[in-house]
Amino acid sequence: MEVSLTPKQKRVLSFITHFTRREGYTPTLREIAEYLRKSLPTAQHYVEELERKGYLTKTENLTRGITPIEEGSTEIPLLGYIAAGEPIEPLENPEPIAVPRSMTSKDGQYYALQVQGDSMIEEGILDGDTVVIKHQLIAKDGDTVVAITERGATLKIFRKRNARVYLEPRNKNLNPIYPEEVEIRGKFVGLIRR
Repeated sequence: MEVSLTPKQKRVLSFITHFTRREGYTPTLREIAEYLRKSLPTAQHYVEELERKGYLTKTENLTRGITPIEEGSTEIPLLGYIAAGEPIEPLENPEPIAVPRSMTSKDGQYYALQVQGDSMIEEGILDGDTVVIKHQLIAKDGDTVVAITERGATLKIFRKRNARVYLEPRNKNLNPIYPEEVEIRGKFVGLIRR
């Protein structure tokens, strides 16, 4: 990249890049502000400057929508479509799609799904978006996951209260799903909007 950065901008970019590689998802503005020990508006200013200079992309209305732009990308398979309460519709010939390296790590398997529906709109995941999923069979409370239930596959927030598991949409017009059984097939780590 050609545009030079101030020492503080380099520090913020380094934090975002290392956080993304370590955690498998990008930091929130609040996490950036906590790292800097500064206010949210200050963190927002740094992110906007890095975006303006071409070092980050930012997806509006998405909590974890700050993505560092790295040289090069990696390819993962686009396996099909996922919608609220409907099965994953596999593609006959999965095509590879390019994603920023910051969305993946060497210690995992990744795949992409195209979203159909509006069950996650308040999380900034819209109909037609492509979500990047890290294949894993476990989830923590609050993770956004691909889950298989008796009703099919869905992308929702995994919730566990006491011994009760439920799947929470991010659309105020939809109710949580309380499945009899649930299988986790992956964790949301990134979003691509074309």
